[in-house]
Amino acid sequence: MRTPPIAAAAALATAAALLLAACGTPGSGGGVAATTAATASGAAACAPVKGDKLVVLTDDKGLQNADNVIPAVNAAAAAADPALVPLLDTVSASLDTTKLIGLNKSVDIDRKTSSEVAAAYVTDAGLTAPDASVGGGRHVVIGAANFSESATLSEVYAAVLRSAGYTADVQTIGNRETYLPALESGQITATPEYAATLAEFLNTKVNGASASPVASGDVKATVTALTTLGEGVGLTFGAASAAQDQNAFAVTREFAQEHGVTTLSELAAACGSLVLAGPAECPERPFCQPGLESKYGLAFSDFKSYDFGLIGDAVRHGEAAIGLVLSSDGSLAS
Repeated sequence: MRTPPIAAAAALATAAALLLAACGTPGSGGGVAATTAATASGAAACAPVKGDKLVVLTDDKGLQNADNVIPAVNAAAAAADPALVPLLDTVSASLDTTKLIGLNKSVDIDRKTSSEVAAAYVTDAGLTAPDASVGGGRHVVIGAANFSESATLSEVYAAVLRSAGYTADVQTIGNRETYLPALESGQITATPEYAATLAEFLNTKVNGASASPVASGDVKATVTALTTLGEGVGLTFGAASAAQDQNAFAVTREFAQEHGVTTLSELAAACGSLVLAGPAECPERPFCQPGLESKYGLAFSDFKSYDFGLIGDAVRHGEAAIGLVLSSDGSLAS
């Protein structure tokens, strides 16, 4: 709910009474969420509302950096094979965050293998290459980091390349510190990456730990910076997809409906204060509580610390109104 500022104390008290009367029982999942007394801004504090489904509120002011999925490719391999990057770009063109959530749900919740999920996605998305002779049997190695989303995306890349006539293997190498040197040296040919995170990783590597940040919420500017940094270490990049795996903030669907919010700006206008759930470091991290406060003007009456995997359940169970999640988490599937 949105309430304009009220200067007079009597008017503030009246507004608080009206807001309280309009709100139901905390965590009821029906009617309008319960609130406490209105804050000085005129908006009432919004209590948690239980619900089975979480919805991510749009980061409409760009608090988070643009961690869009993007193919990272060994530059020498790309130069020697002009068909390679365009084939990987067909995957980028097909992906958005909703589809990435679906892929993750299939693997992490439905317990299917990354390879079978990738094969089904390539078929369903029409990504099979129209010319099966393009690859000419050339061998490529797609590197995967040691988490399921990377494994699935790597399998999608490999399946598309196989359909074009390549011999493609997927090799799980580990974390970025391990697989990036292998990509730079040509031990692996390509890997799915994340634009902002890789840009800052390379920025620190090339320019030192005190280098000014180059990533932002602007995906085009972030990819431009990433491309420049990649040139210095033997990497090139395909097109960034619309799919993002980054910090996001979620409420229950019931909370969003009752307060009429779809964005973080709308949340700030509707709620004078909230209970926030996040990992222990959230109150000190600029992309977590301090960023929400400074960028959006959100206020928090309490912060509750959870292991990352338990934050979503805390919001669903009504222990907090809003929580930090990953934007591509499979549990966000509708």
